[in-house]
Amino acid sequence: MMHKLGGLKTVYALGAAGLATLATAAPASAALDEVRFGVPPWPGVTVKSEVAAQLMQAMGYQTRQRDLAVSVILAGLTRNDIDVYLGGWYPVQTDMVEPLVADNKVEKLVSNIQGANSGLVVPQYVYDAGVTSVADLDAHRDRFDGEIQGIEAGTGINTAILSAIDNDIVGLGDWSLNESSTAAMLAQAEQNMANGEWVTFVGWEPHWMNVSFDMAYLDDAEDAGIAQIESTVWTVVPANMATEDPQLHRFLSQYVVDIEDQNAWVHSYSYEDRPADEVASEWISANLGTVATWLEGVTAKDGQPAIEAVRASYQ
Repeated sequence: MMHKLGGLKTVYALGAAGLATLATAAPASAALDEVRFGVPPWPGVTVKSEVAAQLMQAMGYQTRQRDLAVSVILAGLTRNDIDVYLGGWYPVQTDMVEPLVADNKVEKLVSNIQGANSGLVVPQYVYDAGVTSVADLDAHRDRFDGEIQGIEAGTGINTAILSAIDNDIVGLGDWSLNESSTAAMLAQAEQNMANGEWVTFVGWEPHWMNVSFDMAYLDDAEDAGIAQIESTVWTVVPANMATEDPQLHRFLSQYVVDIEDQNAWVHSYSYEDRPADEVASEWISANLGTVATWLEGVTAKDGQPAIEAVRASYQ
């Protein structure tokens, strides 16, 4: 008790000016003890969140990953019930996120994946045979059986394909779209390729198909809007994170993942069926140079450079 009273006397003796100087000189401490991730059921965001969470744990944070729908995650960010969302996929989620940004409820912090493609793909042997654009499909209609393999009904890419069919864009008016589950579509495409058959299906990255399949993305034609659709994936955080926890905010603003790395993560997690925490820890151990760029200028909760805290945990 005497120690506490002595400390209080010392503080009072500093005076207002001394307190201001002390506050300026003291390093900013992290306000968050637990970082809560909102994670939709997408393999890429699952592993990306796990990598970030493990780095935060090495920095002294507790973390929790909550499996939630996108709408619930965004609502949680506005109420500070969720701290990090690494799956703000544009343009698909533009209309969901932008109003929250405009109202200063969330911050769209950084594009953590850039230049991601989605659209129609074909096996590499079909591409090498001259089918390099959606405009080339109809000349080989019989070989494709006039059918495009799609994913779940109601998704943006399926809607774009159906619109191209309805409007007879690049001769697709007499084609059909086979809407299916993603897993069923990929199983069918894999079987077609094993048999050397011609097939066109919906592809996107990051995804394990980019690692496992020898395939190529078709160019668009006549603004069909069904090929080479470039997307970005944003990190979305509560609007007050920059002031609440500047160190965490800086790390997340620098956490930009190479698309080939995320393709590999998804392949290990989703295709090889390995645990996300195992995939993340192995990758971090083998890629501390990349991690260092993400943590440049970032301080761990104990005051040491964050990269040193990570190296101590993973070497």
